[in-house]
Amino acid sequence: MPDLFDILAPADPATEIMAEGAMLLRGAALPFEKDLLAALGQITSQSPFRHMVTPGGFTMSVAMTNCGTAGWITDRTGYRYDRNDPETGRPWPAMPECFLDLAVEAATPAGYPDFRPDACLINRYEPGARLSLHQDRNERDFANPIVSVSLGLPATFQFGGLKRNDPVKKYALRHGDVAVWGGPSRLFYHGVPELKDGVHETVGRMRINLTFRGAL
Repeated sequence: MPDLFDILAPADPATEIMAEGAMLLRGAALPFEKDLLAALGQITSQSPFRHMVTPGGFTMSVAMTNCGTAGWITDRTGYRYDRNDPETGRPWPAMPECFLDLAVEAATPAGYPDFRPDACLINRYEPGARLSLHQDRNERDFANPIVSVSLGLPATFQFGGLKRNDPVKKYALRHGDVAVWGGPSRLFYHGVPELKDGVHETVGRMRINLTFRGAL
């Protein structure tokens, strides 16, 4: 059987509607690629990637860090946003201008022209890492969308509904693709199954995911 990525490429349209209020923008981050990767290096030099622990005591396979006014964290006490990096005790690195520009540029055609994120959760997937179906619901105002940028190795994006057991659609994500969801689909369950092994010519043996939110 052909791989999902072979089925969907290269015939994918530049823009796909995933659900009401949700859009997939193919290659939208490519014009920002060099600036994004350079800025990412500066962020992780201040707040390195780490494998956080869930309230249930499980260590996440995806490594994470943050930039912006607040950062998303999880530990045995719960899920939340905090203005300081608990590992350094200092504020999270400021959100780079190229990050903000990309988030705004992607949110606008998806129907959210007023989106101005104050937080960016940065996920690093290495082969074998996964993120189970979940909702992004730790933000204070669900009127803001989520803008999710894919860099590096290809992945499968699972996008469901308001209930965990709702049917799930699958989308192949490649380097530079941006998914945006909000409005009626803001609290839809979503996830990424186990990342396949490989090497991306620019990013290497990993996938980087930038997820922009209005957290505070």
